[in-house]
Order: sequence, then structure tokens, then C-alpha cells
Amino acid sequence: MGKKGDLSNFERGMVGARRAGLSISQSAQLLGFSRTTISRVYKEWCEKGKTSSMRQSCGRKCLVHARGQRRMGRLIQADRRATLTEITTRYNRGMQQSICEATTRTTLRRMGYNSRRPHRVPLISTTNRKKRLQFARAHQNWTVEDWKNVAWSDESRFLFRHSNGRVRIWRKQNENMDPSCIVTTVQAGGGVMAWGMFSWHTLGPLVQIGHR
Repeated sequence: MGKKGDLSNFERGMVGARRAGLSISQSAQLLGFSRTTISRVYKEWCEKGKTSSMRQSCGRKCLVHARGQRRMGRLIQADRRATLTEITTRYNRGMQQSICEATTRTTLRRMGYNSRRPHRVPLISTTNRKKRLQFARAHQNWTVEDWKNVAWSDESRFLFRHSNGRVRIWRKQNENMDPSCIVTTVQAGGGVMAWGMFSWHTLGPLVQIGHR
């Protein structure tokens, strides 16, 4: 509890309870403020009858209001991978009042945006995406017993080297699988191609079918 704690009108009025016999320490404990604050406010109460706060406003003035937030949101939607510096620079273009990167970060967080690493997903063509969706809908009512009769097989390339490039994007909590918030991966480059299969009852062999 700091010495400069501010009290609401109701809390200041409660300080009068000290006149009923509460000590400064008891009043401070009751109200949740420091003894210094209680002593100062109580003195003002007794000598001047003051019950309102001298501090009419606290904190910095908001520099980005609703219109500015909509503008910043459009900048994010246009380029998810933009850096904080780039977003700030683009936002300030044509604006009468410029903002700094710290204000940009605060505004984005207030809007629900955070800088995160994008999900990495396999690159799937539009045609294959539609086929997978059709398959899922056609089998959505299958039971576990139905799936026990299915054997699954696939082939995949395991790379010897993998890019460690660090990409970050701005997104909200529920946008993790938005197409603009993911990074697609392509199986290419030096590696080993392998085929494998499994079912409910057994695990098949892992077969190397290519090497480069």
C-alpha cells in the first residue's frame, strides 16, 4: 500500500468511522490503505471537511481511441507478420498525433492481440482440403468398433535439416488456426522417405522407400 493511495468518495466518508473510536491503524486495516494516507485524509476531514479527492484524473490520457483501434486492426489484418516498429510507422502515416511503439504494444494488447509464433501445418491444396472434409463428414457417425476395422498408412519425408527461422505474427487467442496465422511446411530437401501403417490391432513396419 503506497503513501499516495487515492480514496473514493465513499472510502473517504468511511474514515469518519475513526471518530467512533477506531485508531489510525484500525482504519487503515479496514479500508486497505496505508496509515499515512488515512492520517492525511482524516486530517483534511477534520480541519476542512474535505471528502472529495484532489486527484481528479489518474494515469496517462488514452492516445488511441475506437477509431484508431479500428485503423490498427486493419493494419494487423493486412500483415500479420509486421513488426512493432512497422505497425507504428504505418499507423502514424497521415495521423495528426503520432504514437510510440510502447503505445502501439499497449493498444494491441488492449484489443486482444499478442505476438505469437504461428502454428506450422502441412501445405494442403484446396482440392485435398475439400476431400478431407468430405471424408470427415461421411464418417462422423462411425463408432470405435467401425474404426477398429481400418488400417491407416502414410508416407512422409524426414528432413536431415530443418529451418530454424523464427517467424512471429499478431493474433488474438481464438485465431490460432486462421489461414493468415499459420506457416505451411513443404516436405523438400535432403532427407529420408518412409512408409508406415498401423491399425487398432497392430503396428506395421516402418519401411524406407527413398533416400536423397
